[in-house]
Amino acid sequence: MFRVIEVNELTKRYGDTTAVRQLTFQVRPGHVTGFLGPNGAGKTTTLRMLLGLIAPTGGTATVDGRPFRDRPRGLRHVGALLDAGDVHGGRSARAHLSALARSNRIPYSRVDEVLAEVGLSGAAARRRVGGFSLGMRQRLGIATALLGDPPVLMFDEPLNGLDPEGVLWVRGLFRRLAAEGRTVFVSSHLMSEMENTADQLIVIGRGELIAAESVTEFAARGTRLTVTVRTPDADRLTAVLSAEGAAVAPYDDRTLKVTALSAARIGELAFHHRILLEELTPQAASLEAAFMELTADSAEFLAGDSR
Repeated sequence: MFRVIEVNELTKRYGDTTAVRQLTFQVRPGHVTGFLGPNGAGKTTTLRMLLGLIAPTGGTATVDGRPFRDRPRGLRHVGALLDAGDVHGGRSARAHLSALARSNRIPYSRVDEVLAEVGLSGAAARRRVGGFSLGMRQRLGIATALLGDPPVLMFDEPLNGLDPEGVLWVRGLFRRLAAEGRTVFVSSHLMSEMENTADQLIVIGRGELIAAESVTEFAARGTRLTVTVRTPDADRLTAVLSAEGAAVAPYDDRTLKVTALSAARIGELAFHHRILLEELTPQAASLEAAFMELTADSAEFLAGDSR
């Protein structure tokens, strides 16, 4: 159970609205685990229950088998970024982190270490947070999560406002933290980044579990097979493939995007009708395509295996 985040039958209701419904999953160390779901799916509510900021209506949310509020070590046990804007604008970055270090009994040497880690040392550390860009606030939020050198880290939309260099830096940081044996749990709506960063996924919709599996496994669950076909006889091939039940969309005057027909079958049909093919390329499984398909109607695609 060491460093394991565990959610069991977790439920949160606000009056007649159920934000999270009997949610069950585990997040284990040594991986970057992405937490995905459409807007309003219940991701932030789940993270807030894990951190003891709101009480569940039912079920449990624990780290190492205990609720976070029962942990005396605070930031030295779990580091989190939920809202980068939740910082007093009149304080400097160094003052903000120093106050947190003092209240959590963390050595002051960690303040300068994490400021350097996130690229906010020097003059930036002395600037008032109120003058920070969104990207700088995100970096300060990440520094706050890292301050106690915790074994468990949770991030809610950590890439908001970051430039491309910052996104690459965060990607490398999360991978390094996981490689050190930490538990890294990242909520994000950026499918491309989760595809490049995460190893495992927890996917929810309407507060209920849709999938708990690897990125590769989840991407492969998308059933829409797309093949790129290039031919000098696009109109005739379109007619042939459409008659076979494929959905054919022109990309340009010689290139087609074909859905619901395999590359092998397209090749067979083209050969049979003596249509020259210049390209026949099946598209790799896409996390974004699978996500859009499997969350289109959450109630229909609930996971039977919570693992």
